[in-house]
Amino acid sequence: MIIDKKDRSPVLPGRRSFLSKIWIGLGIVALAECIIGGISFFASSRKNDGKDTEAVIIEAGDINTFLPGTVTLIHAGNCYLSRLDDGGLLAISRKCTHLACAVPWVAERNQFECPCHASIFDKTGDVIKSPAPRALNLYPISIENDMVKIDISRPTKRASFASDQLVYPEETA
Repeated sequence: MIIDKKDRSPVLPGRRSFLSKIWIGLGIVALAECIIGGISFFASSRKNDGKDTEAVIIEAGDINTFLPGTVTLIHAGNCYLSRLDDGGLLAISRKCTHLACAVPWVAERNQFECPCHASIFDKTGDVIKSPAPRALNLYPISIENDMVKIDISRPTKRASFASDQLVYPEETA
């Protein structure tokens, strides 16, 4: 309560003062929500050191179903299996390395195209057009009894495509 100096009678706070306090309170609540949201976002994206992660192996299918020069979506692993013309295989993540948007394969243009910010990647996951800073992540592949298996628990970050990233089926004589 404020006392008027001239007549010594109490003066109640005005509507403007009340609304100012409400806006300040709402601003503090909004700021607290932003801080909590930011902490949650960064805490959830902390790197896992791999010590407590179990391997998650999915069977993509028989090696003979993946023809050379094709890219196949593997729904169970949320990845693509790219088989190059020379028979080499890559298990490529669907997450864009810019802001993690799902990247579809556009067969008509023979490339991956990010719908969020127009990054473009080639069949090996290499960046053709930025803003993506690096190639799409890879997953380890193994081939056992002509069955392609992908370990989706261990994505590998890479700067660009290198031929040693390819996995080839063993030749049977």
